[in-house]
Amino acid sequence: MTLKCLIIDDEPLAVNLLSSYISKVPEIELLGSVNNAIAAISFLQKNPVDFIFLDIEMPQLNGIDFLKTLSNKPAVILTSAHRHYAMDGFDQDVADFLLKPISFERFMKGLNKVYKGLQVFKNVPDAAVDKKEDAALHFRVDKENVKVFMKDILWIESIKDYVKIRMAGHTLRTYQRIGYLEERLPASLFMRVHRSFIVAINKITSSGADFVKVNGDKIPIGRNYKKEVQRKLTAKE
Repeated sequence: MTLKCLIIDDEPLAVNLLSSYISKVPEIELLGSVNNAIAAISFLQKNPVDFIFLDIEMPQLNGIDFLKTLSNKPAVILTSAHRHYAMDGFDQDVADFLLKPISFERFMKGLNKVYKGLQVFKNVPDAAVDKKEDAALHFRVDKENVKVFMKDILWIESIKDYVKIRMAGHTLRTYQRIGYLEERLPASLFMRVHRSFIVAINKITSSGADFVKVNGDKIPIGRNYKKEVQRKLTAKE
């Protein structure tokens, strides 16, 4: 599977380094580079990509604020010379954070995280993600392609750079961004209740002011999600 990417960075040396690294990986196609977020918005409207390398400190609009403007985010690898931006990035469900100057080894680790995440859906047509009882997703788990029926999913938890998918009787873990899954799971069947949790709506057995219970498990409701969670729970009744 060839992945298409874009570099968004206002430092020519950083762009040249990333471009040289990308040229060594035949599975990656670099569609271009831009030096600010405004130009990136225009580029992405015309050229869909699988993932982006995104610098944080740029003129006009920084990388974190740029991410907040995107309704359909590609996978994101953040790059910065400042380590303290890492947590801001992971709050936006980025695939990885690379500290400049970036070594080729570290670059490849970030690339592998993106590839593992996107590979979850490489064999699943968009039509498979619907309301049908037999709708399923395929996850890469320990070098195997595991089929998971959506009707069996109870809840999903994000833990660093992987997700935990809880089903009745067992749990699996796979490298993936929770935001990427949220975009592909039907909103009529699943809802994000917390930065780190997605739950199956019809599996909710009870709820409180700041939690829902699914199969006996108590899942927290994030402050920023309370209003939407309450709306969906009311509609469920």
